[in-house]
Amino acid sequence: GRGGRGIPGRLRAFREVALASVLVERHEGGLLRRIQYALPMANPAATDTAFFGHPRGLSTLFFTEMWERFSYYGMRALLLLYMTAPLAAGGLGFDAAQGGAIYGLYTSMAYMAALPGGWVADRLIGQRKAVLYGGIIISSGHFSMAIPSMVTFYLGLVLIVIGTGLLKGNVSVIVGQLYTTEDKRRD
Repeated sequence: GRGGRGIPGRLRAFREVALASVLVERHEGGLLRRIQYALPMANPAATDTAFFGHPRGLSTLFFTEMWERFSYYGMRALLLLYMTAPLAAGGLGFDAAQGGAIYGLYTSMAYMAALPGGWVADRLIGQRKAVLYGGIIISSGHFSMAIPSMVTFYLGLVLIVIGTGLLKGNVSVIVGQLYTTEDKRRD
């Protein structure tokens, strides 16, 4: 009956696929829409209170973010002073205009790099790997800047920007995934 939309059509419209999801098919204007719903599952983070009443993963993420912030703001505090210090005092001997331009470019690019860093994590490698690789790249940038050369100085700045872009936004995503939307500990 009804052009094939009787009981068999209704059975086809709602079916269970495995135990973890339900697939719903709806016909709207000749188009087939498939929607997958996840069944509620127990969230182990909801009962995890190992780190001052919060999930244990928060401690690792907290210290990772603290290290990255110390690295970034520590670099901001010293970078302009280092670039404008005279060569005899161990600096680079830049004038204030050139040092300010490099400083401004570095600070703005560190924040703008979060956009491609998020895209790379979402599309290619995932948030956890992005945070890991970002930390490694930031460390490589600092080690590069320890070698007294203009090439390694600029290479270090670029590596720190790339690493910060991979790490900054993705740490926040992972922290958000530690809590359910109903969790009162979520801030």
